[in-house]
Amino acid sequence: MRRWPLLMAVVTAVLLLPACRSHKDATVAPERPGATAIHVPRAGRERQRIVDEARTWLGTPYAYARADKGRGTDCSGMVMRVYEDVAGHKLPRNSAKQAEFCERLEPEQVAVGDLVFFATGKDADRVSHVGIVIDDTQFIHASASRGVVISDMTTPYYRRTFKMFGRVPELLSHSAE
Repeated sequence: MRRWPLLMAVVTAVLLLPACRSHKDATVAPERPGATAIHVPRAGRERQRIVDEARTWLGTPYAYARADKGRGTDCSGMVMRVYEDVAGHKLPRNSAKQAEFCERLEPEQVAVGDLVFFATGKDADRVSHVGIVIDDTQFIHASASRGVVISDMTTPYYRRTFKMFGRVPELLSHSAE
């Protein structure tokens, strides 16, 4: 019976190891309220179609400079293809250009299907990652280590690297529909 607590501690430690490996910098991040203080309204039909299409990409492996569902994609390639396939609008190919292309949003303006941008590279001022907002805390994106996944933008890593929310101008109106 004395082995039970030790066994549980070892199992817990092993399960937590992969999560620790995904980010090299483990420093405590300053709060960036824009990355966490959002309330996403219920999705309209067009916005829900964007999220539904993005979900079909889940499990696609990461592949730099590709945008092939099921075969390989990077973050901006997936976003570009989802928006093109759902609404017929072509977005720029890389995340920094997508951020420039989008209308910047305040946290209270964010809706399902809008984009969330991060600076995950060496330059903390340059957008280098993008995902699609699916609710108050979650977004779909292509992770370099895990492929297309759903992540929580309220984690310390994403709060620290958050840059902005954006909306594709000609695709979605300013309302939730």
